[in-house]
Amino acid sequence: MNKMSKRFPMRLNIRNGHVDMTHGSGGRAMAQLIEELFVKHFDNELLRQGNDQALFSGSGKRLVMSTDGHVVSPLFFPGGDIGSLSVHGTINDVAMSGAKPLYLTAGFILEEGFALADLDKIAESMAKAAKTAGVPIITGDTKVVEKGKCDGVFITTTGLGEVPDGLDISGSNAKPGDAIIVSGFMGDHGVAIMSSRENLQFETQIVSDSAALHGLIKDMVEAVPQINCLRDPTRGGLATTLNEIAQQSSVGMKLFEDDIPVRKEVSAACELLGLDVLYVANEGKLIAICPAEYADLLLQTMHKHELGKHAAKIGSVLEDDMGFITMETGFGGNRIVDWLAGEQLPRIC
Repeated sequence: MNKMSKRFPMRLNIRNGHVDMTHGSGGRAMAQLIEELFVKHFDNELLRQGNDQALFSGSGKRLVMSTDGHVVSPLFFPGGDIGSLSVHGTINDVAMSGAKPLYLTAGFILEEGFALADLDKIAESMAKAAKTAGVPIITGDTKVVEKGKCDGVFITTTGLGEVPDGLDISGSNAKPGDAIIVSGFMGDHGVAIMSSRENLQFETQIVSDSAALHGLIKDMVEAVPQINCLRDPTRGGLATTLNEIAQQSSVGMKLFEDDIPVRKEVSAACELLGLDVLYVANEGKLIAICPAEYADLLLQTMHKHELGKHAAKIGSVLEDDMGFITMETGFGGNRIVDWLAGEQLPRIC
């Protein structure tokens, strides 16, 4: 079985098939849609980099560009809203190349009848997030559609950044022996959204981790420029993101469940909701993969930053061109950590 048949045992039925919710989940179905439809038509050298941003040269500089659509429901949730989320998400996609984010653009699709007071709150939140991050929104577009043709507001943001010389960070750079590190607790954002959506009450409120990570990344690459991969585990969560990297790099991975940081209340909520926290979205966390000899230094650097103080090493990269990921469970057994096959949490970002 080759890598393609392992990922996609059946080809996309373009003639008679239809889009469903799994195509936006961040999992296997979405990867197949991108590869067999969009890449087929848009194929070019920059697109084939396969990262959340494209690296290119301009005016003698190494630049990256990324774009992201935001359709989260509800629009306002504990720890953020669609406005701040749209800023943080695109800044993070740019920064995962090691780049300094420079500018953002914003496109709005508004539904007829949407409250101007809510739109004002969203715009204010975006402005605050952009100002705090030091990444201005410099242009954009607005469209309005008839009532019932859009769920309030959808936002698309695009980011431009500059990569310092000497950095080569990509999902295709993971090497056997590398350490796998996460910057903090997994699953906060997805559970915050679902708790708000379902009006669930817990003893401690679960708040989204939505945050711009470029400051943390700046410290990380200055201390350890040898970092091979950076990725933010958003849709599809930690498990799906690691599978993406494993396929890009043609490597395997071994994880240790007890080393993966998860808040007790998030773990309890996932159990109540029937969710696997490994597949729950994050919006203010990152995965870093670096040579094992630099792992301790990288962790020390991350622990000094507010957004990395709970960073932990969770596993290692193995030699395996089929890209399998296994995890030693808390009970001492082993399980395969595969791609997200369905749709755990729709409209999560």
